[in-house]
Amino acid sequence: MKRDGHIHTPFCPHGSTDSIEKYIEKAITSGFKEITFTEHAPLPENFVDPTPDKDSGMNPAYLMDYFKQLQCAKEQYESQIKINIGLEVDYIVGFEHETKQFLNEVGPLLDDAILSVHFLNFQDEYVCIDFSQEVYLQFANKVGGILPMYKLYYETVKKSIMADLGLYKPKRIGHPTLIHKFQLAHNEQVDDAADINELLKKMQNSHYELDFNSAGLSKPYCKETYPPYQFVKQAINLQIPIVFGSDAHTVADLHQHYETLLKKITF
Repeated sequence: MKRDGHIHTPFCPHGSTDSIEKYIEKAITSGFKEITFTEHAPLPENFVDPTPDKDSGMNPAYLMDYFKQLQCAKEQYESQIKINIGLEVDYIVGFEHETKQFLNEVGPLLDDAILSVHFLNFQDEYVCIDFSQEVYLQFANKVGGILPMYKLYYETVKKSIMADLGLYKPKRIGHPTLIHKFQLAHNEQVDDAADINELLKKMQNSHYELDFNSAGLSKPYCKETYPPYQFVKQAINLQIPIVFGSDAHTVADLHQHYETLLKKITF
């Protein structure tokens, strides 16, 4: 069954104004039977977004409208496609309590959700690691190099897997190799296979799904999926459920590279 489990909406402050209906109609035309809208959840109120425009998460004032619009869309299109109401929730070290409280409040309204790491903490300062090539390289220099930055990222993803975020904690781990987004912007060969395999083992042991995210193939300094193909195959061997996600922030990017991935991996 064709399913896309990672889709953004016009509620994304750093996305596009493409309507929810346009996403749905493209999914139907493309033969998809199930989709999940996973807008970036509002960030914890006491967390200071380190990005210049403070636009990493949804404005909390719009959250209920987001749910209402998706509920209407579910009902309108229910005979044509299954629509799941979801969120992409940030795991932020030090804000586990706030995240758990938020999930306890909105969890009953969710059909599906993703838990992702975008923010890394070093010496009590946070950085959005996928914001730009410049931020990425500056942060690597700050933490002592590319390898230490990779290690910090994987340690943070590991913490997200093990964190107690309550009954409504998302069951799918989002793009667990996002640290590769700017890998072609540095000249180092990093062997992180052991770290990725450790993450997969923890996901298996804790019964999580894997977001097989195609967006990296379109990123000029990445050119691969999150995670790369060989680790998706390893996840399949570990019987970890694989959910394709296009991570689309525009209708044009919806289902990006789906057919290409199908030629390499059955999921």
